Amino acid sequence: MTNLLRREFLVGAAASAAALGVAATAKAASFGNPDRPAEGSINAKSPTSLDDPGPQNPALANQFPSMQDPPPTDVNGQPLFWASFNNAPKRIQNGGWAREVTQADFAISKDIAGVNMRLAQNGIRELHWHQQAEWAIMLDGTCRVTVLDEEGRPQVGDVQNGDLWYFPAGLPHSLQGLGSTGAEFLLAFDNGMSTEFNTLLVTDWFAHTPPDVLSMNFGVPADAFKNIPLNQRWIFQGTDPGPLAADQRAVRSPKGAPPHPFVFPLSSMAPTRQSRGGSVHIIDSRNFNVSKTVAMARVTVKPGAMRELHWHPNADEWQYYVKGKARMTVFDTGPKATTADFKAGDIGYVRKSLGHYVQNMGNTDMVFLEIFKSDRYAEVSLSDWLRHAPPELVMQHLNISRETLVQLSNVSPNIV
Repeated sequence: MTNLLRREFLVGAAASAAALGVAATAKAASFGNPDRPAEGSINAKSPTSLDDPGPQNPALANQFPSMQDPPPTDVNGQPLFWASFNNAPKRIQNGGWAREVTQADFAISKDIAGVNMRLAQNGIRELHWHQQAEWAIMLDGTCRVTVLDEEGRPQVGDVQNGDLWYFPAGLPHSLQGLGSTGAEFLLAFDNGMSTEFNTLLVTDWFAHTPPDVLSMNFGVPADAFKNIPLNQRWIFQGTDPGPLAADQRAVRSPKGAPPHPFVFPLSSMAPTRQSRGGSVHIIDSRNFNVSKTVAMARVTVKPGAMRELHWHPNADEWQYYVKGKARMTVFDTGPKATTADFKAGDIGYVRKSLGHYVQNMGNTDMVFLEIFKSDRYAEVSLSDWLRHAPPELVMQHLNISRETLVQLSNVSPNIV
C-alpha cells in the first residue's frame, strides 16, 4: 500500500470509528511528524522503545547524533551519503602520503572519486597522467605544479592555500610541496572508480620498455638508462626546485604557453554571492576556462545559518567538509528523507535533483565544497521557485496566507 493510500485509509478509519462512537486508533498526521506509522523518538511512548542495550562503540556513534536520533520528519531509507577521509587508510612513503575514497568504498559516489594528499617539504608526486580529469584545491601550504598540454605547450606554477588546479584527462603533470610545511590538497577525479594508486607513471613505463626501444626513442645509448628505477616512485623525497621563474624559463617551448591557465586563484576571488549568513564562491568553465568537466562552489555558513533548501538539476553533488560542524537532510521520492552529520574531513553526496539543505551546527564558521561533474554550476532554490510561481497556486498547495507568501524572499538567499 502506498503512503498516500495508507494515509487515506487511516483517516477514513478514524472518521468511521468516530461515527460509530468508537475511539479512533489512528490520528491524522501532524505538522513536523507527517508519517504513519509515526517515526522519531518523540513518538516512542513505551518505556523501552529507545533502549539500546547491545554492543556499543560510543566514540563512533557519538559522531552521528542525527542517525542515532533522527528527526520525526525523516522517513524510510536512502543509500548512505556519508563517507570520510578520517577512516580511509593512508599510503605513506618518504616524501608524503595519500588516502582516497572512491566508489569502491562509497557506493553512491558514481561521478567523483576523492583523494587527500600530503607532500612533505620538497616531496614529489612523480611525473604521471590519468585517464580522468584531475581537479584540486590546496588545503595547506604551497605546491609547484607542472603540466604539458596536447599541443606541447608547458606551464609551471606555484599554487597557494585555497587555490585550484585542473588537468584535463591525459595531460602529463607533476606536483611538489614547497616551503617548510610542504603542501596538502584535495583531488577530485571525474569518475567515481578512479584511484590514485593506479595511475600512469613515467618510472613504470621506463622500467617496462625494452632498453633498445628507449635508446631508439631518445637517441642515446641504452646504457644511459642502466640506473633507472625498477619500481615506481609514486611519492618520493626531492630537493628544493629553486625559484619559480627559473623553472618557467627552463621549460619554455617555441610553441608558446597554453592559452588558458591550468591554475585558478580562488584565494583572492571575491564572493559570487554573499549574505549575512555567509558566502558562496562559484568556479566553473565560465571563469576557469580549462575546467570542462568539474564545477564547484566553496560555501561558508556562519553560526546559526543554513545553506537554503535547494537542488542541482544538472549533476550529482560531491561534498567535502573543510571545517566546522554540519547537518544535512536529503529529500528523495517515496517520500524519503534522511539526516546525517558532518565534520572536517568528511564527504557527503547528493544525487542530481534531490532536495537538501545544510545547517551550521557549531559556533564557528562552517566551510564545505560542492563539486560537480559538469562544465557549469547550476542550482534551483525552493524559495525562489515558490516566490516566482503564481501566488494563488502556491497558497492552494501549502495552505499558507498571502501575508506569509509575500514575506518569501524575492530572490534566492543562498544562505539564510
